[in-house]
Amino acid sequence: MAWRNNGAVRRSSAAGWMLMDHEHDPPRPSPAPDDGPSLFGADQAPPSAYRVLARKYRPTTFADLIGQEPMVRTLENAFDLNRIHQAYLLTGVRGVGKTTTARILARAFNYELPARDGRPAINQPTIHMEELGVHCQAIIDSRHVDVLEMDAASHTGIDDIREIIDNARYRPVMARTKVYIIDEVHMLSKAAFNGLLKTLEEPPEHVKFIFATTEIDKVPVTVRSRCQRFDLRRIDAGLLADHLRNVCKAEGVAIEPDALAMIARAAEGSARDALSLLDQAIAYGAAHSAGGAVAAEDLRLMLGVADKARVIDLFEATMSGDVAKAIGILEDQYNGGADPAQVLLELAEFTHLATRLKLAPEAAHSAALTPEEKRRGEDAAGRLSIPALTRAWQILMKGVEELRGSQRPLAAADMVLVRLAYAADMPTPAEALRRLGFGEDASGNNRPSPSSPPTRSAAPASVGATPARGPRLVAASQPTVSQPSAAPAATTMIESFDALVALAAQRRDMRLKIALESEVRLVRFEAGLIEFELAPGGARDLAATLMQKLQAWTGERWMVSIVASGGAPSLKEQREAEERRRRSSLESDPLVASVLARFPGAQIVAVRGRDEGATSAGALYDDAAPIEEDDGEAQ
Repeated sequence: MAWRNNGAVRRSSAAGWMLMDHEHDPPRPSPAPDDGPSLFGADQAPPSAYRVLARKYRPTTFADLIGQEPMVRTLENAFDLNRIHQAYLLTGVRGVGKTTTARILARAFNYELPARDGRPAINQPTIHMEELGVHCQAIIDSRHVDVLEMDAASHTGIDDIREIIDNARYRPVMARTKVYIIDEVHMLSKAAFNGLLKTLEEPPEHVKFIFATTEIDKVPVTVRSRCQRFDLRRIDAGLLADHLRNVCKAEGVAIEPDALAMIARAAEGSARDALSLLDQAIAYGAAHSAGGAVAAEDLRLMLGVADKARVIDLFEATMSGDVAKAIGILEDQYNGGADPAQVLLELAEFTHLATRLKLAPEAAHSAALTPEEKRRGEDAAGRLSIPALTRAWQILMKGVEELRGSQRPLAAADMVLVRLAYAADMPTPAEALRRLGFGEDASGNNRPSPSSPPTRSAAPASVGATPARGPRLVAASQPTVSQPSAAPAATTMIESFDALVALAAQRRDMRLKIALESEVRLVRFEAGLIEFELAPGGARDLAATLMQKLQAWTGERWMVSIVASGGAPSLKEQREAEERRRRSSLESDPLVASVLARFPGAQIVAVRGRDEGATSAGALYDDAAPIEEDDGEAQ
């Protein structure tokens, strides 16, 4: 297997790894200078190749990494305490520094600096690398013989891993530690992962493994458990904008702050994407700025994004219900080169900003926001309610999905704006209930609840609230009169706990009925107040459930609370106690005792009086104990 390493090709052999690089070949004699004229005119030195900004400003030390402070702090403490792990797993989205961190770690493992000018020599692992060490430049250029990088996307098989295992036992050629960097490690096959497990768990003392991946879920848990994992975070937009500003200053490029903020937002937390976009913006702006600063307008045209101020204008017009103005603004943005789907995404982003400012006002201090975004975002947060903002977010997200499959994106975006504008005036459920006459009015008086609609004035007196059928349950209904305003709604009054259980049965809420009978040990029952002790095994949310049911059934607010002790036996416990008392009394009867003695194994399964009526056989055996012998039974 061949390992590509920026101009160097390493091939395995019986003696280990061999470096083949033109830089290590013996120098060839240069041809004698010729003072005569060249056939193609005067010789000129070839221009140096341009290095893109993403490579030119790649971090070389941990101090240069931005946005990864937790990882840097952990590694710094580990190196200072000499608690260096044998394998590291770096994961994160694209462009946050996984491969860069791996190379910096390889430098830290092999950092050596000879003594010079009274300074002691450094010959141990450290992350404090103020200047280049003996092996640093070769590791940075990815051409060090003992730092081996492999792209798992193109070397996925067990043969590639077997070669790593075979060569891991050999000592490093030049450095202190042999480092294997495997990028996109999730692309390895199952057999390759399994073949790596033993060496990964117990590697030679001179071997370190560093894995990088963007899809951590595809890495087997057996591999993850053998590595020290670091999740590299997305870089904050404000921190990324500051980094781009420093790069522009080093390059001698003038650029507007709004343009930097636009690039930072478009990069979505990726430093490599941000530098690539900056490279493109410098080239694009140089042709339009005529020596001036790269303008934000140039960036909008290059990226195809909408003007942020116009996006906020579009948001305000839509949320105020001005459909004609909103469609006109969208058409102007479309004619200016903006993508309708991107405009909707920008609207959703501003909706999210307004929601954050309403719920967390400290979000206005973010460095990624422009002054206009802060001012108008706070204004939108003050005017719009949370239900309106969340509804706008849902409509916009649904609209973006529709635009992806639409053949006419502008028309689809227009319809999304129409939908959003008409939904902006839609009342919330609470407002709709108040407008319909339910809930509380402006004076704070209770209105009829939706569960008990008002009686029609033209209805006859016989058509009223249905009287309750449960015990001790009173249905109070007022007679209807000619004026609708004088007809109060029918209300249900509960006088006792038994009436509450009967009401639950009448409402066909059998789960609540069973819970009231078996889990409630009543302490106190008054109008609007219930206190009880919860029986062992009872549901902890029974009090909250009971409060909701009572408010829905009676139209009034009840206070239901659970106390630690002091409750009377539950209804089920009372029935069981009464059953035991009656059974004990029956067993002491001489006639019954003689019957039980005459039929061994017979049991009393139920006790009922003559006035209790016929009971089904199934009900008789509900609480019966299992009968081992079917010799007979007594009732």
